[in-house]
Amino acid sequence: MLDMPDHDTLYAALLARDPAWEDRALVGVTTTGIFCRLTCPARKPLARNCRWFARPEDALAAGFRPCRRCHPHGSVAEAAPWVGDLLDRLAKRPHHRWTEGDLSAMGLDPSTVRRTFRRIHGQSFLAMARTVRLRGGMVSLKQGAPVIEAQMEAGFESASGFRAAFVRLFGHPPQRMREGSGLLADWIDTPLGGMIAIADDRALHLLEFVDRKALPQGLRRLSVHVGGRIGLGRTAMHDRIGDWLAAFFAGRIPLPDVPVTFHGTPFQQQVWQALQGIPPGQTRSYAQLAAAIGRPTAMRAVARANATNRIALIVPCHRVIGADGTLTGYAGGLWRKERLIAIERGYA
Repeated sequence: MLDMPDHDTLYAALLARDPAWEDRALVGVTTTGIFCRLTCPARKPLARNCRWFARPEDALAAGFRPCRRCHPHGSVAEAAPWVGDLLDRLAKRPHHRWTEGDLSAMGLDPSTVRRTFRRIHGQSFLAMARTVRLRGGMVSLKQGAPVIEAQMEAGFESASGFRAAFVRLFGHPPQRMREGSGLLADWIDTPLGGMIAIADDRALHLLEFVDRKALPQGLRRLSVHVGGRIGLGRTAMHDRIGDWLAAFFAGRIPLPDVPVTFHGTPFQQQVWQALQGIPPGQTRSYAQLAAAIGRPTAMRAVARANATNRIALIVPCHRVIGADGTLTGYAGGLWRKERLIAIERGYA
């Protein structure tokens, strides 16, 4: 997909078992004749004994055979067929409070489940289950249910746990989510995880993956910008955003027809507008982005503005990569960045 970087970068990723390199790079070990994923739990070879491949076919053609532990010749999910079973169980029991005991009772090792889900989905299974339960609470609150009823519907045993989950996400407790507000927040499911969309009748103000660590801070800053709290609800703009996201992930519509309202400094807005000018299927380095706005020496400032973007996908900060062609940090997770670039290269 992307040009592979130098040997040292790949070897460092191998030692770190970096999941960002799934489906992008494989390592062949000359002393064993085996090729593996970079996330393989097997003992790591010496750097001088490593060869790098972009595809399983290339490793096989070079005479290497696939590892029986990490199954590098199939998809990540194929290496752990029980992943699909767990996801099916979660879909059937969205309000269940999943624990490591549940996993052990199914004959699964909780630590293996945690590592595998983080490698495939960017978060643990238990974290994913908590997110699904929180979504149920949001739906109940939006429909006017009392907080205690929403808490029970979401499968939270205690009011404090339910309240804490909301405070972590929104910066204030659930009972204040229903008080009057000019901006409304709603949940939108996508193939890469749930997203929070905040909009009014005229424009989108925020679109973020719910597991992004900086989301609560972004929500608080948005509240300050608009001079009020953010409520729960849905507008016609949310429907418009949801329709575009569905089309985007289905490979039908690359460019959004969604009006946005920026909340940032003039410089930040200039960078965000430049991001929107990067065509789908293409990428830019920070240096190229800085040059595009006429500030070639402001690469660090451009990087900071890129990191403060609060409208994911529609303002495509995921299209910025390292100068050497490697993927750089993405607050939504490098695994998501990789998949978004792959989707958009399909458009190109």
